[in-house]
Amino acid sequence: MNNPFDMVLFGGVGDLALRKLIPALYRAYLEGGLAGDSRILPVCRREEDVENYLDRAREALKTHLRDGEYSESVWESFSKLLRAVSLDISKPDEKWDQLGDILGADEQRVRLFYLAIPPAVFGPCCENLSLKGLIHSQSRVVVEKPLGYNAQTSAEINDKIGEFFPENQIFRIDHYLGKETVQNLLALRFSNVLFEHLWDASVIDHIQISISETVGLEGRAGFYDETGALRDMVQNHLLQLLCLIAMESPNSMSARNIRAEKIKVLEALRPLVGDGVDENIVRGQYVAGGLGSQLVPGYLEELDAASSSTETFVAIRAHIDNWRWAGVPFYLRTGKRMEKRCAEIVIQYKNVSHRVYGEGAGKVVPNRLVIRLQPEESIKLVLMAKKMDSLEMELQPVELNLSLSETYDSFKSDAYKRLMLDAAANNSALFIHREEVATAWAWVDPIIDHWRETGSQPHLYRAGSWGPEAADELLEEDGRHWFNAQ
Repeated sequence: MNNPFDMVLFGGVGDLALRKLIPALYRAYLEGGLAGDSRILPVCRREEDVENYLDRAREALKTHLRDGEYSESVWESFSKLLRAVSLDISKPDEKWDQLGDILGADEQRVRLFYLAIPPAVFGPCCENLSLKGLIHSQSRVVVEKPLGYNAQTSAEINDKIGEFFPENQIFRIDHYLGKETVQNLLALRFSNVLFEHLWDASVIDHIQISISETVGLEGRAGFYDETGALRDMVQNHLLQLLCLIAMESPNSMSARNIRAEKIKVLEALRPLVGDGVDENIVRGQYVAGGLGSQLVPGYLEELDAASSSTETFVAIRAHIDNWRWAGVPFYLRTGKRMEKRCAEIVIQYKNVSHRVYGEGAGKVVPNRLVIRLQPEESIKLVLMAKKMDSLEMELQPVELNLSLSETYDSFKSDAYKRLMLDAAANNSALFIHREEVATAWAWVDPIIDHWRETGSQPHLYRAGSWGPEAADELLEEDGRHWFNAQ
């Protein structure tokens, strides 16, 4: 359990707060990770939102918690931690002073300022926190993506936040890093001698990282059309996962050492510029199609626009130019309105060097390690084995399956819960340093610049499919195929 802390949640009535953050804090409380005298202060702009906040939070918990998690008795005690306040982020008036009075003068009590607000107001919010004397040595600020739309705007946002908070008090969140399966990826790599010598170009054929979503714009049409899949998903989530897969072992699992190894990976990413963008990247945009039993509209219909060149899908063939990964392609893929919601990492090993069994034994399938991050969390290893019900030597692929959701059925994994508690405990190992953000943008920006300069248009794909045919062709060029989630 953390020591008691105060969490000021800016954007307290927003979608992120009610759908993700309040349920995560409820889970932390339910599991004993949140001290009973901690305080959660959702910030609302309107007084009426303050008056009905508990009702809205209660309904949000009922809607977004898993079956069996919500309890009226737990809610009664958890709700005592919630105290909504009203203020205008852009106006440093007396309401900010009232917030200061609530927080008190104890400079040893941790203050967590969570900015679940648009990046355009990160700066004014931090400035007013400083102006009103609410930042002290035990204060931390948590910021959500997107941190800008390119390297320049990202640097401007980070510069502004950095005027009021030192880097060691800034926690840039990427919720994928808080998933327990991602932590198991690190444990798998660095705590098992079995994989110590089986994690490089000598045995691995290629690696796939896919994040597929079934949802469309979800009311974010304006934001998404200015952003696109490359900025929204690749620059942060996919590149962060790539770093954890590809990085060298840190000498300890401290934030500083992990950061140093991740930055080395980002710096070793082969730049994609000019014709290299067209040869190694496929972008797509969904049109109307069938998803499950429903007919869903296309991107332009949701956007209510005649045209748009924004990509809702992107597939990338990337390479890391170092000794460990020379010649191993990393295939990155993400898209909206895909056939199935899933986040998955596939480590595809090479074929055995010599086949000892005859053709009659059947096809030998290369080993494959599959790490699923969502919706359920699991780790599978595909091996070759003899069919037990045959007297002949017949081979078949079998799965060693560690289903974390079944093994820990009483534990409710929640990335936001983990990350908020880590921030309160001043553990920044799973957060993103400013230098990582800048290095990732340095790789992404030339791709976006090339699309803009050439007037590139996305390939079209049906909603409910696995993306445009050109994405399949990208791998077929290399004699490979996507492993679509089953």
